[in-house]
Amino acid sequence: MNLVRAATFVFLALAFGVAGAQDKGGPTDPQIAGIVVTANQIDVDAGKLAKSRSKNKEVQGFAQQMITDHTAVNKQASALAKKLKVKPEDSDTSRSLKTAAKESNGKLKGLKGAAFDKAYVDHEVEYHQQVLDAIDKVLIPGAKNAELKGLIEKVRPAIAAHLDHAKMIQSSLGKK
Repeated sequence: MNLVRAATFVFLALAFGVAGAQDKGGPTDPQIAGIVVTANQIDVDAGKLAKSRSKNKEVQGFAQQMITDHTAVNKQASALAKKLKVKPEDSDTSRSLKTAAKESNGKLKGLKGAAFDKAYVDHEVEYHQQVLDAIDKVLIPGAKNAELKGLIEKVRPAIAAHLDHAKMIQSSLGKK
Protein backbone atom coordinates (compact mmCIF):
# COMPACT_ATOMS: atom_id res chain seq x y z
CA MET A 1 0.00 0.00 0.00
CA ASN A 2 1.58 3.34 -1.01
CA LEU A 3 1.53 6.33 1.31
CA VAL A 4 -1.27 8.17 -0.44
CA ARG A 5 -3.43 5.05 -0.29
CA ALA A 6 -2.46 4.64 3.37
CA ALA A 7 -3.53 8.23 4.08
CA THR A 8 -6.77 7.66 2.23
CA PHE A 9 -7.33 4.49 4.23
CA VAL A 10 -6.77 6.42 7.46
CA PHE A 11 -9.47 8.90 6.71
CA LEU A 12 -11.87 6.47 5.10
CA ALA A 13 -11.57 4.57 8.36
CA LEU A 14 -12.24 7.81 10.18
CA ALA A 15 -15.21 8.74 8.02
CA PHE A 16 -16.77 5.28 7.96
CA GLY A 17 -15.89 4.52 11.56
CA VAL A 18 -17.48 7.68 12.84
CA ALA A 19 -20.35 7.49 10.37
CA GLY A 20 -20.98 3.93 11.55
CA ALA A 21 -20.96 5.16 15.12
CA GLN A 22 -23.54 7.79 14.11
CA ASP A 23 -25.85 5.02 12.97
CA LYS A 24 -25.71 3.77 16.57
CA GLY A 25 -26.46 7.20 18.03
CA GLY A 26 -23.25 8.89 16.89
CA PRO A 27 -19.86 9.26 18.46
CA THR A 28 -19.89 10.75 21.90
CA ASP A 29 -18.22 14.07 22.54
CA PRO A 30 -15.39 12.31 24.42
CA GLN A 31 -14.86 10.05 21.37
CA ILE A 32 -14.89 13.08 19.04
CA ALA A 33 -12.34 14.76 21.31
CA GLY A 34 -10.24 11.58 21.17
CA ILE A 35 -10.41 11.54 17.36
CA VAL A 36 -9.41 15.21 17.18
CA VAL A 37 -6.45 14.70 19.53
CA THR A 38 -5.34 11.56 17.68
CA ALA A 39 -5.59 13.16 14.22
CA ASN A 40 -3.57 16.17 15.37
CA GLN A 41 -0.91 14.04 17.06
CA ILE A 42 -0.51 11.99 13.89
CA ASP A 43 0.33 15.15 11.95
CA VAL A 44 2.70 16.37 14.68
CA ASP A 45 4.56 13.04 14.52
CA ALA A 46 4.72 13.10 10.71
CA GLY A 47 6.00 16.67 10.85
CA LYS A 48 8.75 15.71 13.28
CA LEU A 49 9.78 12.89 11.00
CA ALA A 50 9.86 15.23 7.99
CA LYS A 51 11.88 17.84 9.87
CA SER A 52 14.48 15.24 10.75
CA ARG A 53 14.65 13.62 7.29
CA SER A 54 14.08 16.30 4.67
CA LYS A 55 16.80 18.57 3.30
CA ASN A 56 14.25 20.65 1.36
CA LYS A 57 13.65 24.03 3.06
CA GLU A 58 10.02 24.25 1.86
CA VAL A 59 9.25 20.78 3.22
CA GLN A 60 11.05 21.51 6.50
CA GLY A 61 9.16 24.79 6.92
CA PHE A 62 5.84 23.09 6.24
CA ALA A 63 6.71 20.28 8.67
CA GLN A 64 7.50 22.84 11.38
CA GLN A 65 4.19 24.57 10.72
CA MET A 66 2.39 21.22 11.13
CA ILE A 67 4.19 20.61 14.42
CA THR A 68 3.40 24.10 15.73
CA ASP A 69 -0.20 24.35 14.55
CA HIS A 70 -1.33 20.83 15.42
CA THR A 71 0.36 20.99 18.84
CA ALA A 72 -1.55 24.21 19.50
CA VAL A 73 -4.86 22.62 18.51
CA ASN A 74 -4.18 19.68 20.81
CA LYS A 75 -3.45 22.08 23.68
CA GLN A 76 -6.75 23.87 23.00
CA ALA A 77 -8.63 20.57 22.80
CA SER A 78 -7.04 19.33 26.03
CA ALA A 79 -7.83 22.59 27.83
CA LEU A 80 -11.43 22.46 26.64
CA ALA A 81 -11.79 18.82 27.66
CA LYS A 82 -10.42 19.65 31.11
CA LYS A 83 -12.78 22.63 31.44
CA LEU A 84 -15.76 20.51 30.43
CA LYS A 85 -14.57 17.63 32.62
CA VAL A 86 -14.51 15.40 29.55
CA LYS A 87 -11.72 12.89 29.06
CA PRO A 88 -10.96 12.21 25.38
CA GLU A 89 -11.85 8.57 24.78
CA ASP A 90 -10.28 6.06 22.50
CA SER A 91 -12.62 4.53 19.97
CA ASP A 92 -12.35 2.08 17.11
CA THR A 93 -11.79 5.12 14.88
CA SER A 94 -8.94 6.61 16.91
CA ARG A 95 -7.32 3.18 17.26
CA SER A 96 -7.46 2.59 13.50
CA LEU A 97 -6.03 6.07 12.91
CA LYS A 98 -3.09 5.18 15.13
CA THR A 99 -2.53 1.86 13.37
CA ALA A 100 -2.62 3.40 9.89
CA ALA A 101 -0.32 6.24 10.96
CA LYS A 102 2.21 3.76 12.32
CA GLU A 103 2.20 1.96 8.97
CA SER A 104 2.47 5.22 7.02
CA ASN A 105 5.36 6.51 9.15
CA GLY A 106 7.12 3.16 8.76
CA LYS A 107 6.96 3.54 4.98
CA LEU A 108 8.15 7.15 5.17
CA LYS A 109 11.13 6.08 7.28
CA GLY A 110 12.22 3.83 4.42
CA LEU A 111 12.52 6.75 2.00
CA LYS A 112 15.20 9.40 1.51
CA GLY A 113 15.76 12.64 -0.37
CA ALA A 114 13.30 13.70 -3.05
CA ALA A 115 11.35 10.44 -2.72
CA PHE A 116 10.77 11.15 0.97
CA ASP A 117 9.77 14.77 0.29
CA LYS A 118 7.27 13.76 -2.39
CA ALA A 119 5.75 10.98 -0.31
CA TYR A 120 5.46 13.20 2.78
CA VAL A 121 3.84 16.08 0.89
CA ASP A 122 1.51 13.74 -1.03
CA HIS A 123 0.50 12.28 2.32
CA GLU A 124 -0.15 15.74 3.76
CA VAL A 125 -2.37 16.72 0.81
CA GLU A 126 -4.45 13.57 1.15
CA TYR A 127 -4.49 13.77 4.96
CA HIS A 128 -5.69 17.36 5.11
CA GLN A 129 -8.36 16.80 2.45
CA GLN A 130 -9.68 13.82 4.38
CA VAL A 131 -9.57 15.80 7.65
CA LEU A 132 -11.65 18.56 6.03
CA ASP A 133 -14.14 16.00 4.77
CA ALA A 134 -14.39 14.41 8.22
CA ILE A 135 -14.78 17.84 9.88
CA ASP A 136 -17.55 18.87 7.50
CA LYS A 137 -19.44 15.60 7.24
CA VAL A 138 -18.93 13.94 10.61
CA LEU A 139 -17.22 15.84 13.43
CA ILE A 140 -19.07 19.18 13.32
CA PRO A 141 -22.49 17.63 12.71
CA GLY A 142 -21.82 14.98 15.37
CA ALA A 143 -20.54 17.21 18.18
CA LYS A 144 -23.20 17.73 20.83
CA ASN A 145 -21.30 20.22 22.98
CA ALA A 146 -21.32 23.76 21.52
CA GLU A 147 -17.77 24.53 22.73
CA LEU A 148 -16.35 21.33 21.20
CA LYS A 149 -18.17 22.06 17.95
CA GLY A 150 -16.88 25.65 18.12
CA LEU A 151 -13.28 24.48 18.51
CA ILE A 152 -13.60 22.19 15.49
CA GLU A 153 -15.17 25.02 13.48
CA LYS A 154 -12.43 27.40 14.63
CA VAL A 155 -9.60 25.15 13.41
CA ARG A 156 -11.25 24.30 10.09
CA PRO A 157 -9.80 27.35 8.22
CA ALA A 158 -6.29 26.41 9.39
CA ILE A 159 -6.74 22.87 8.06
CA ALA A 160 -7.90 24.33 4.73
CA ALA A 161 -4.84 26.61 4.68
CA HIS A 162 -2.59 23.61 5.43
CA LEU A 163 -4.15 21.79 2.47
CA ASP A 164 -3.54 24.75 0.16
CA HIS A 165 0.06 25.08 1.38
CA ALA A 166 0.70 21.36 0.91
CA LYS A 167 -0.74 21.52 -2.62
CA MET A 168 1.56 24.44 -3.44
CA ILE A 169 4.60 22.49 -2.24
CA GLN A 170 3.37 19.38 -4.07
CA SER A 171 3.20 21.40 -7.27
CA SER A 172 6.71 22.82 -6.80
CA LEU A 173 8.15 19.37 -6.06
CA GLY A 174 6.63 18.06 -9.27
CA LYS A 175 8.61 20.64 -11.23
CA LYS A 176 11.99 19.64 -9.82
